[in-house]
Amino acid sequence: MQTTAPPLTPSLTLATFLTWPETNPAREFIAGQIIQKPMPQGKHSLLQTELPPLVNAVLKPEKIARMFAELRCTFGDRSLVPDLSVFRWENIPRDGNGEIANTFAIPPDWVIEILSPAQSRSKVIKKILACLDAGTEMGWLIDPAERSVFVYQPNQQLQVFDEPEDRLSVPTFAPALHLTIAALFNLLSD
Repeated sequence: MQTTAPPLTPSLTLATFLTWPETNPAREFIAGQIIQKPMPQGKHSLLQTELPPLVNAVLKPEKIARMFAELRCTFGDRSLVPDLSVFRWENIPRDGNGEIANTFAIPPDWVIEILSPAQSRSKVIKKILACLDAGTEMGWLIDPAERSVFVYQPNQQLQVFDEPEDRLSVPTFAPALHLTIAALFNLLSD
């Protein structure tokens, strides 16, 4: 259900933004500005649906980490909704019952964005870099049109993976995860 956003005001704060109802697609708050995420299209949606079970099958049984889709993460002056977020097991917020909390007031340990055809590459990169500045270990930018993955890490040179046999870099907490470009993009045809 789409809801109408309240009118923008020059003095909008993160606290005020967080009181607004959620929309579909989600809105993000970045340094005082509201950014509406684009509506996912086929390839974006399929990767966002198929990648979590693949990653969670490796990381979740050993309680290493867990991948979430479209999870709001609020930290610093931002409230972001990455396409995919991975949190180390010990960093997953829990409520008083020991269940996963509704509010994640920390950046993900690994952030993954999937570029949509009409989406601004620079805005997505800025979002990944903001996560890295806040403590995220690794960020992926998946570009389905170019069948490539750009890997960002703090204080390291950008890595580009675009050959079918390229094995993707993963965070230090996920060495058991083995994923190639071919395997990733084969998710689009299965």
